[in-house]
Amino acid sequence: MKTENQGTLYGVGVGPGDPELLSLKAARLIGNAAVIAYPAPEGGESFARSIASAFIPNQCIEIAMPVPMRTERFAAQSVYDDGAKDIADHLRAGRDVVVLCEGDPFFYGSFMYLHNRLADQFNVEIVSGVSSLVACAGRLAQPLAGRNDVLTILTGPMDDDALEQRLLLGGSFVIMKVGRHLPRLRALLDKLGLLSNSGYVERATLPTEKVMPLADVDESCVPYFSMILIYDGDEAWKK
Repeated sequence: MKTENQGTLYGVGVGPGDPELLSLKAARLIGNAAVIAYPAPEGGESFARSIASAFIPNQCIEIAMPVPMRTERFAAQSVYDDGAKDIADHLRAGRDVVVLCEGDPFFYGSFMYLHNRLADQFNVEIVSGVSSLVACAGRLAQPLAGRNDVLTILTGPMDDDALEQRLLLGGSFVIMKVGRHLPRLRALLDKLGLLSNSGYVERATLPTEKVMPLADVDESCVPYFSMILIYDGDEAWKK
């Protein structure tokens, strides 16, 4: 049950990587935070925290949620159970908690799992951030869609049959979570005659960013933070 003396939970999008893409509201909330929380890979640095690090107060309490980078759902879900419990303790004590989210909290964001556990007990505010989707389009200088085009968002781990059915519908496509799936994704796009229409971006807005035609990508070193943008429509900007 929500009460007046509880703190507020803020899901704050910190953008795709460049700290200058934080919104003014995000920077203000982080800079004034008594408690911040963020996901972090087991034994590694939190990407979300690294983006926002310049704004985090020295005296701030930090809750790192070590997320296993595995395919099993249970292990990851138990991390959000533990993180939600720690966050709830601070909220009940009247302290606001700022959760740092890569990109946007509700676009493939882990904050949705915390929201599901806490929103019925506490006041929650979502502070939207620049998603990797629009960041990659901007870096590639390729519009996502125009006029009556349909934009379809796909993920690299999808099987080839499911991907092919979607791609055959035409329009504008984004394939996220590319990583180790690149060789078979590129082979599928080549088969469908879409390779020449495909652009590639990795680590958008970071100093290590790479932007190029998909056909030119070295398959041996493709990171998780990579994306393919494809256009197979009739808009004049592509002609």
